[in-house]
Amino acid sequence: MRKLLMIVFVCITALAQAQLTSKEEVAPELAAKREVQKKEITNNYLALKNNLIASDSLAVITNAAALQNSLKNFRFKKLSLEQMNEATKTRKEIIALAAEVTTTKNINKQRRIFQSLSVKFWELAPKFKAADTELHLQMCPMTSAEWVSDSKEIKNPYYPKNMLTCGVVKASL
Repeated sequence: MRKLLMIVFVCITALAQAQLTSKEEVAPELAAKREVQKKEITNNYLALKNNLIASDSLAVITNAAALQNSLKNFRFKKLSLEQMNEATKTRKEIIALAAEVTTTKNINKQRRIFQSLSVKFWELAPKFKAADTELHLQMCPMTSAEWVSDSKEIKNPYYPKNMLTCGVVKASL
């Protein structure tokens, strides 16, 4: 009986050690993959914004589709059930808005949709932001339209011809 208990104890100890070792080996790899996903989401949003500044409606469609796809693959971590539900709901709203952007070539319609998308994106920006990225919530004081930028320099995506530098930084992450 003692031998049996000793064997069971040794097996359980070995299994526990193997699981710990496995987690230590996989965790950095998963963390790196997650950072890549966060960068992809942020870069797709910023490319969408930059193409609105350039008034390139076809590139806006491409970037909106890319944002949609990168968001679909993202999973939230370390949230309570209530936070998870709220974040998932907001992510779905951003995906729907990005899909709506892809349905029109009219740059002014794309900008109107982008206003709503930007507000939702900022809500989840702390969860999407890669570790080495700084994000700024900017606003056009004439219209109260907001957008997210990776630079403190103002480049207004809503009025790039007339008011390119019109705006203020409201918050930073």
